[in-house]
Amino acid sequence: MYDSPFHEQPLDNLTFLVTGGAGFIGSNIVEYLLKYGVKKVRTFDNYSNGFRKNLRLFEGHPNLEILDGDIRDVEACRRACEGVDVVLHQAALGSVPRSINDPITSNDVNVGGFVNMLVAAKDAGVKRFVYAASSSTYGDSPHLPKVEDRIGKPLSPYAVTKYANELYADVFGKTYGMEIIGLRYFNIFGPRQDPNGAYAAVIPLFIDAVLQGKAPRINGDGGQTRDFTFVENCVQANIRAALVQNPEAVNQVYNIAVADRTSLNDLFNILKEEAGVDITPEYGPNRAGDIRDSLADISKAKNLLGYDPQVRIREGLKKTLEWFKANQEFIEERN
Repeated sequence: MYDSPFHEQPLDNLTFLVTGGAGFIGSNIVEYLLKYGVKKVRTFDNYSNGFRKNLRLFEGHPNLEILDGDIRDVEACRRACEGVDVVLHQAALGSVPRSINDPITSNDVNVGGFVNMLVAAKDAGVKRFVYAASSSTYGDSPHLPKVEDRIGKPLSPYAVTKYANELYADVFGKTYGMEIIGLRYFNIFGPRQDPNGAYAAVIPLFIDAVLQGKAPRINGDGGQTRDFTFVENCVQANIRAALVQNPEAVNQVYNIAVADRTSLNDLFNILKEEAGVDITPEYGPNRAGDIRDSLADISKAKNLLGYDPQVRIREGLKKTLEWFKANQEFIEERN
């Protein structure tokens, strides 16, 4: 991936901190930064969601520093932010069902840990703080496409935590003069996304099923739609947010998607075609806390960040399927 850069200015004078750097999105960001000559990238992870194996892909790289720690530990956050120019904050406990089953831990990590990171970044004089927000913030708003300044009420504890991040970011920007940018991710997928565990996302679960010739389970009737977004587009958004010079672009929140929606049934049919298998999915009840439809308006990110998603859904699914086929041993490795 990343055959051409998303940035024009050099990276060799910048130190990045990627929290959750051993995770799916974080490790893809690390890969990009190392490929394009960053001065240093430091990862900060407790491996509750991420995997050390994702960082072993870059083992021995002189510009990579791996720091173990938990964002719930403010002193660890302070150590992580020392000497850093840009924070790309990806660390969080994702998953709506997980937050419903355990709202306390989701809040501790996603809200408490987020505030710890903001304080540590502020005290360390970090120039730019970019964080992973979420499309779950739109909640029960029925409006399509989703526009940044029109949200509804949250439908899950996870959504509450991600909205709280936006509120804290706004206050820290205004109160302390920090440069903070939030990226509302819409269903990011791609290489290194974990298909295992109780809270795995739908695309790696579907891919795992088609590769094994097993029928996947679809919650609801499969007609619900999402703005599925390939991880390469997400990485682009992080890099552009980290480096954008336009003052109007700072202290804002942006939709990060491709402005297209795909139903779960269509998603599965594309994967079946690409894999050359004929499987019929099983259907179950709707999942608590889920919305029916999602589609992003990405004009704000295009206009202010220069965001230009290059990979559409079918191409992204094909790339992801090929990666899963070629990396079964890596996927099955559990640490």
